[in-house]
Amino acid sequence: MSETRIDHDRLFKELLSTFFEEFVLLFFPHVHEQIDFHYLSFLSEEVLTDVTAGEKHRVDLLVETKLRGEDGLIVVHIEHQSYIQSSFSERMFIYFSRLFQKHRRRILPIAIFSYDAIRNEPSSFTVSFPFLTVLDFRFLTVELSKLPWRTYIRHDNPVAAALLSKMGYNEEEKVEVKKEFLRMLTRLELDEAKQRLLFGFFETYLRLSEEEEVRLRDEVKTMEEKEAAKVMELIVSYEQKGMEKGMEKGMEKGMEKGMEKGMEKAKLDVAKRMLAKGFDADTIHELTGLPLETIEQLKP
Repeated sequence: MSETRIDHDRLFKELLSTFFEEFVLLFFPHVHEQIDFHYLSFLSEEVLTDVTAGEKHRVDLLVETKLRGEDGLIVVHIEHQSYIQSSFSERMFIYFSRLFQKHRRRILPIAIFSYDAIRNEPSSFTVSFPFLTVLDFRFLTVELSKLPWRTYIRHDNPVAAALLSKMGYNEEEKVEVKKEFLRMLTRLELDEAKQRLLFGFFETYLRLSEEEEVRLRDEVKTMEEKEAAKVMELIVSYEQKGMEKGMEKGMEKGMEKGMEKGMEKAKLDVAKRMLAKGFDADTIHELTGLPLETIEQLKP
């Protein structure tokens, strides 16, 4: 998937709005203590206009809550751009000041840097003279690429699980990262909708090759039996969902050229992908309904 086709804003906004308390607890436990999460609402999208630059900026997430019993706002900005911006902290101050001008409440600003490069990002914007500091604006930051992913697998936190895909791992560690993600997912025991949200987020940013998927299954088999069964059940479940999507596409084509033919082709395509990823013939037969003889013939 090309970088330009990923809707980063939507993905992060959906993750953080679904698990906002978990996000704050994970990265800012000292802030979590000050927030009353019984009073929590997500405000409609705010558009801020920079008159000087002639640009419009959308606030990624604006949360209304109570901070130490007093009405307040939390603004979360997600920065995806990988090139260095010397004016970023200034932009954060502009976002803050425009929101304060409109809402006249205490506002806690947070910036999440989600790109792959490792840099030391600013967390303040200062205007000063030798004789006077006019402004010392500070904000909280999360630099995902600098976070050691192994530290976060100990957290039974859905945000930690999803964001493993954006943390500081190397290519050789990808299989292990996904294995740990799946282990976290089984421990969390979330409902299907939330599980699907986390899985979709993770797979957007960390996708394994077919060879790596085979290695993943081999590693899962070495786990303790009960845990391995849960993880394999999760993998098969999502493979089956992919298979059903493939069948739906096949059926759409089949409506034009014969529904039965399109569905059969979809089944064959899914069976080939499952073979490449290390599934055995009996499992493929059970999920697709294809005869075992047909599946054997598809083997390379």
